[in-house]
Amino acid sequence: MKKYIAILVVSVFAVSCKSKAVAVQNNTAEVVEVKTDKKAIEKHYDNKLDFKTLYIKSSARYVDEKQSQNVSAEIKIEKDKQILISVRFLGITMAKALITPSSVSYYEKINSTYYEGDFTSLSKWLGTELDYSKVQNLLIGEALDDLRKGKYTQTIVENLFRLEDEKETNIKKTFFLEPEKYLLQKEQISQPSENRTLEIRYSDTKTFDQGTIPTAIEINAVQPKGKTDINLNYNNITFNEELSFPYSVPSDYKKVIIK
Repeated sequence: MKKYIAILVVSVFAVSCKSKAVAVQNNTAEVVEVKTDKKAIEKHYDNKLDFKTLYIKSSARYVDEKQSQNVSAEIKIEKDKQILISVRFLGITMAKALITPSSVSYYEKINSTYYEGDFTSLSKWLGTELDYSKVQNLLIGEALDDLRKGKYTQTIVENLFRLEDEKETNIKKTFFLEPEKYLLQKEQISQPSENRTLEIRYSDTKTFDQGTIPTAIEINAVQPKGKTDINLNYNNITFNEELSFPYSVPSDYKKVIIK
């Protein structure tokens, strides 16, 4: 459970073995040819969600090489300020995580442990740079990075816009947008030299007055120590309610250090 919650904190929600297709499905009688679009990134951000608060009830399945778990998750977001994730099993709160731009905290009941810190150690532990914006973006279906600040080579792959980061670094990043609304369909981050990969897929979108949000988030995370899969499905979504963010670590819990 400790590892699961740590991954949940940084929103590494991933796919189960039976992942859903996320590529745009075209009617076989009417195949639309997609051509490159210099304004693809700009059009992606035309879909940016406009909200103050977001409340999500979700089901989640976690799988690694040693265990599998089905839980429910309650996600509360105050845009650009804080995210509270509560994980429940059979209706009982088993863990909570509170994420702000400057801090990350979580506790879990099985081992009576808690963590308090920032994104630095979590980023090092997972092998990819994380911050509050990346976590929030992942949960609402926006690209982890701000695509407007980078340079990308664009190609068409399986009728999707494929944007590959042009920077020469040991981290390779690729983003895939669908051609109708330019919504994010998939993003891949890899460190070949470290044998680390992270693939995030989005599907089953739903449109509200505040914008369009995916209701299924799937990720495969591979690290030297093994593979982690999680499937997150949003069952209920509401915007701009008055939300509370209660978080308090029990006094007898033991603090853990993530290295």
